[in-house]
Amino acid sequence: MSQNATVAACGAETTPENVPDLSHPRRWWILVVISLSMLMGVLDGTIVNIALPSAQHDLGFSDADRQWVVTAYALAFGSLLLLGGRVADLVGQKVTFLVGLAGFAAASMVGGAANGFAMLVIARAVQGLFAALLAPSALSLLMTTFTDPRERAKAFTVAGSIAGAGGAIGLILGGVLTQYLDWRWTMYVNVIFAGVAFAGGANLLHRTPRDTSSKLDVPGTLLASIGLFCLVYGFSNAETRGWGSVATWGMLAAGAVLVAVFVWWQSRATSLLLPLRVLLDRNRGASFAALFVTGAGMFGVFLFLTYYLQQSLRYSALNTGFAFLPMIVASSSASAVANNVLVARIGPKPVVPLGMAIAAADLTWMTTLGLNSGYVTQVLPQLVLVGIGLGTVIAPAMSLATSGVEAADAGVASAAVNTLQQIGGSIGIALLSTMASDAATGYLSGRNPKNPGVLAQAGLEGYSTAYWWSAAVFVAGLVVTALLYRRGVPQQNENAAPVVHM
Repeated sequence: MSQNATVAACGAETTPENVPDLSHPRRWWILVVISLSMLMGVLDGTIVNIALPSAQHDLGFSDADRQWVVTAYALAFGSLLLLGGRVADLVGQKVTFLVGLAGFAAASMVGGAANGFAMLVIARAVQGLFAALLAPSALSLLMTTFTDPRERAKAFTVAGSIAGAGGAIGLILGGVLTQYLDWRWTMYVNVIFAGVAFAGGANLLHRTPRDTSSKLDVPGTLLASIGLFCLVYGFSNAETRGWGSVATWGMLAAGAVLVAVFVWWQSRATSLLLPLRVLLDRNRGASFAALFVTGAGMFGVFLFLTYYLQQSLRYSALNTGFAFLPMIVASSSASAVANNVLVARIGPKPVVPLGMAIAAADLTWMTTLGLNSGYVTQVLPQLVLVGIGLGTVIAPAMSLATSGVEAADAGVASAAVNTLQQIGGSIGIALLSTMASDAATGYLSGRNPKNPGVLAQAGLEGYSTAYWWSAAVFVAGLVVTALLYRRGVPQQNENAAPVVHM
C-alpha cells in the first residue's frame, strides 16, 4: 500500500498533513553511510587494476595468472549477486549490510597480507562474495529509508554520483597508495571505508522486517555459479594447455550445458533466481546484451592498458592513474548526452549501436600503439574516444534494462544489470588474456626471449591482439543491439528500481 492508501484504509482524510512521515529521521546520515559503502565497492575495481603490476612483481605470479586477481572478484560478485538479494530479504537488510561490510573488510585485510598468488585470489573471491551481500542490501536500504518519491530521487542521484566518481577516485588513490606506500594498501584502505560505514550503519539503521515469503533458489544458484566458473576456467585453460586440451574444451562444454540447464530451470522453478520474463522484452534483452559486451570490453581495456602504460611506456602507478582520468571524464560526459538528450529524442536503436561502433573503431586504433607512442598525440585521443563509446552505450543500457518491468521484478532486474556486467568482465578477461598470451608466445617463437627489446615487443603483440578481439566483441554487440532495440523513444516505467552500479 502507498502511504495515502494506508491512511485512507484507517478512515483518515488523505491530506498531506495527515499522511504519516515514514522516512527515517536521520535518513540523510544514512545516505552518507550507504554512499560510502557504494564508493568502496566501485573504487575497488580501478584501485586494484592500477596496483596489479606491482602486486605481480612482488608476489611473482605469471602473466597467465594475473587475470584471476580481477576475475575472481567479478565472477564471485556477479554469480552471487542475485542470491545476495534473496538473502537480504530473508534475514533483513541491516544484517546483510553489516555482514557484507565486515566480510569485505576482513577479506581485504587477508588480501593485503597475501604471501602468494593463491592467497590473494582467494581473498578477492571472498571480497566478491561479501560484495554480493552488500550491494543489494544497500540499494534496498535506500528504498526503505527514503519513502518520499522526491527525496528518494535525490538520494539515488547522490548515491549514483558518488558511485560514479568511485572509478576516478580509485585511479588516483590506487596510484598514490601504490607509489608512496605499497600495493597492499590498496586492499587495506577498504578496512577504513568499511569500518566507518559499519559504525554508522550499526548506530543509524533500524532492524528491517524479514520477507518470510522469499525463498532461496539453491539449484539455480549452483547451476549458474558452477556453469559460469567452468566457462571462465575453460577460457583460462586455453592459455596454458591449448584449445585442444580436454581441460579446456571439456570445461567450456560443461559450462555451456550448466548454463543451458539453468535457463531451463528458471522456466520451471517456483522460486526463481532470475525470471526469464525480465530478459525477454526486446529493449531489455538488448540492454542486457549491451552491458555484457561493455563489461567484457571495459574490463579488458583497463587491464591491458594498465600494463601497457606501466610496463611498455614505464609510467609510474600514479601517472597511470592520472592518464586514465580523461577516459572517465569522457565516459561521464557521453553518458549524460546519450541518455538525457539522444535517447530522449531518437530512442536507443541508433544511439547504442553508434557507441558500439565508436568503441570498436577506437580499439582497432589502439592496435597501433607502440613502445614510443606519445601520450598527448596517441594515447590520450584513444582514451577519450573509447570513453565516449562506452558512455554512449552504458547509460542508455542501464536505464532501459529496468524499463517496463513489473514492480515485483524491479529489484531482480536492477541486480541483473550489475550481474551481466560483472560476468561479461569475467569471461571477457579470461578470453582476452588467453588470446594475448598466445600472441605473445607466438611472437617469441624463434626469437631470443632474454632480449629486453624482444620481450617488450612480445608484450605489445599480446596487447594488440587483445584490442583486436575486444573490437570484434563490440562489433558483435553493434549487430545484436541494432537488431533487438525497437525504433522510437521508449516509455519509462516510474515503478522500476533505480540502478546504481557497484
